[in-house]
Amino acid sequence: MAATILIADDDAVQRRLVENMVQKCGYEPLVVDSGDAAVAALTASETQTIDAVVLDLVMPGLDGLGVLAKIREAGLNVPVIVQTAHGGIDNVVSAMRAGAQDFVVKPVGFERLQVSLRNALNASALKGELQRIRHSREGRLTFSDIITRSEAMAGVLRTAQKAASSTIPVLIEGESGVGKELFARAIHGSGERKAKPFVAVNCGAIPDNLVESILFGHEKGAFTGATERHQGKFVEAHGGTLFLDEVGELPLATQVKLLRALQEGTVEAVGGRKPVKVDVRIISATNRKLLDLVKGGQFREDLFYRLHVLPLTIPALRQRREDIPHLLRHFLARFCAEENRNISGISGEAMAHLAQLDWPGNIRQLENTVYRAVVMSDGDQLGLADFPQATAHAVPEGKSLQGEPLIVSPSTAPAMNSGNEIPTPAPLPTAGGLAMLNASGDVRPLEDLENEIIRFAISHYRGQMSEVARRLKIGRSTLYRKLDEAAAGTRTSDAS
Repeated sequence: MAATILIADDDAVQRRLVENMVQKCGYEPLVVDSGDAAVAALTASETQTIDAVVLDLVMPGLDGLGVLAKIREAGLNVPVIVQTAHGGIDNVVSAMRAGAQDFVVKPVGFERLQVSLRNALNASALKGELQRIRHSREGRLTFSDIITRSEAMAGVLRTAQKAASSTIPVLIEGESGVGKELFARAIHGSGERKAKPFVAVNCGAIPDNLVESILFGHEKGAFTGATERHQGKFVEAHGGTLFLDEVGELPLATQVKLLRALQEGTVEAVGGRKPVKVDVRIISATNRKLLDLVKGGQFREDLFYRLHVLPLTIPALRQRREDIPHLLRHFLARFCAEENRNISGISGEAMAHLAQLDWPGNIRQLENTVYRAVVMSDGDQLGLADFPQATAHAVPEGKSLQGEPLIVSPSTAPAMNSGNEIPTPAPLPTAGGLAMLNASGDVRPLEDLENEIIRFAISHYRGQMSEVARRLKIGRSTLYRKLDEAAAGTRTSDAS
């Protein structure tokens, strides 16, 4: 799924031009005609996530500066690029002080807008990564730190958000690398226990003879090597959350003691004589089917039902491919900052190819792939050659990212562009490519054909109106008049 760019302008012609350029950059435009509509789109919870805003400063009613003030009041972090026909320094300074990230002067050229949008999205991705790292270190991760636009994840997020407001035991299931611990931390960081400890234990990485000691603690001298007292993870997590990762790997003997701790709310250290009262919220995770382990006698059925109160299954990355471009952008921003590399982005070809791979290691594999590409690349943009491991996998021939047939030609290439490449203009179509008849079989009105030719020319020449007018052999004023008439006709038909 491409980044969504909100375009707010009261001028129909300018809206159309910017919308066309945004599409040429490979992004998804969302167009509104007023400041109030822009604020409504940004603050409405049911609308799609907006990644950046192209905002006109001079509009009737709520102007651009008013929109910036509303964005600041709402605490939104969306980057804003302001555009104005008045390039005075006062307007620019006021907009930048109000929170705008960049400005462009009307009429903006394609290359200028493309660079501005790319920089805004990269800066936003880096800011998000830095915030996510800081939240993780401080134990304050929330669901807003989870990068996803997938419908497959929407239901999982809703269930997890409801679980965060209670102390119900949660079992997170999913393949290795899908982000189970991230979800566990978000549940903890969004609940009433967020100020208390979050303690993670990888049950599969603990030797069998040390599991009880690490979970429940031990007294000094309880066994050979116990030179001092250890309180254990349950006591360490008192008041907060204990995350049992790969819980299916626990030995059966430890499962018995874990079940008792969950039932009675007490733990007894190895070598201890008195149970210790603990108050912990249990979140467990597994990349195996616990029910299959129960049937095979490898996991206690009574413990299974203690943990499996609210199951969450996180889809594999191949089941939510629309998240891949956003994850790539965020990982690229982080690793460029960490490695002090100035890489502008990922090419459209590479982005399209990476989004079609299955990624058996899921997000962890994708993250490491981007890390390697950033370190090894010699250029200022990552291309397909920078992902040698990925190019070993064949791309399904003749398919798009959504599995639909894909006709790759110069005219369709811009739709695949990631915003990091300037699309190559396609040759103008022959007369046979223009539909002369309507659905009823009648010849289409001349006005409709004329409007379609103008729209195509604007798209083909990337919004360069002087070139469009010259190629169509009409004056610029005539071109703008025809666009105004077409826009007015559209509004009339919509109103009827």
